[in-house]
Amino acid sequence: MSADGVGGGSGDALAAVAAQAPDGRGARIAWEDVRLPSWLVGAIGLVGVVIAWWVLAETALAGVGAGVRAVPTPPEVVVGIVSAGWDFYARNFAVTLAEAGIGYLWGNAIALVLSAAVLVVPRLEGLVMQLAILTYCIPIVAIGIVLVVIIPVPPAGQPAGNAVFLAALSVFFTTVVSTLLGLKAADRSALDVVTVYGGSRLMQLRKVRIVAALPSALNALQVAVPAAFLGAVLGEFFGKVQSGVGPAMIAAQQGLDAPRVWGLALVSGLVALGGFALLGVVARLVAPWAKGAT
Repeated sequence: MSADGVGGGSGDALAAVAAQAPDGRGARIAWEDVRLPSWLVGAIGLVGVVIAWWVLAETALAGVGAGVRAVPTPPEVVVGIVSAGWDFYARNFAVTLAEAGIGYLWGNAIALVLSAAVLVVPRLEGLVMQLAILTYCIPIVAIGIVLVVIIPVPPAGQPAGNAVFLAALSVFFTTVVSTLLGLKAADRSALDVVTVYGGSRLMQLRKVRIVAALPSALNALQVAVPAAFLGAVLGEFFGKVQSGVGPAMIAAQQGLDAPRVWGLALVSGLVALGGFALLGVVARLVAPWAKGAT
């Protein structure tokens, strides 16, 4: 037997011994190699958060609040949601979802059109980026106060214009930046092929850049879902809006109804998470290569 064979056999034997448990009865488990399903990891995290919330509400945070228990336990929040009834949540969330949906469509549509225009007319890039940064840097509270003076109060049950505007504003920056990065990440050789065959910048955009930008644009649209919902809720805090999640929270706060405030916040988070997950499914169907699927 050659020296290499002896060395290889010794290495295999050492690896086998190293893989055994100290008592020699079986292989040790390499915990860093254990992969849990993503849904199981999320479920474990959710249970951990609920347990921590319950323990803190019963101990360290039990006395928080002036004359009222400001941090209710999870069962108290669930009871509050059930007692409020389906009609209460459906009525208020229908208005807020309408505002968020309209703002989502307008904000993302303008962002996508401007991003595409930059690739056709490169001189527009500086202007578009300045506009995006401006919308991101101006405090949304200051804009909301100004909108109260400009936009009239809507009829009861109708979407509020200031909430729609803030929802559109909340998604504009992220969509512009992500889409521009995706459009500029197009394969240079493919762009050169279009140019060689006499294609214009518009042809490059249609044939190459849009396909290359789909993953990043879809990710931006997915992130924009909870952002639009949050912008709509913030917009409802300004003016005299009569229906929606914002007015419902204000009424619960004024009535010192902590379980209802927490219930509205919890359901809002679930709605935003549901929209985020739904756009994730759409992204997988539209651009499966972005997620490593065929």
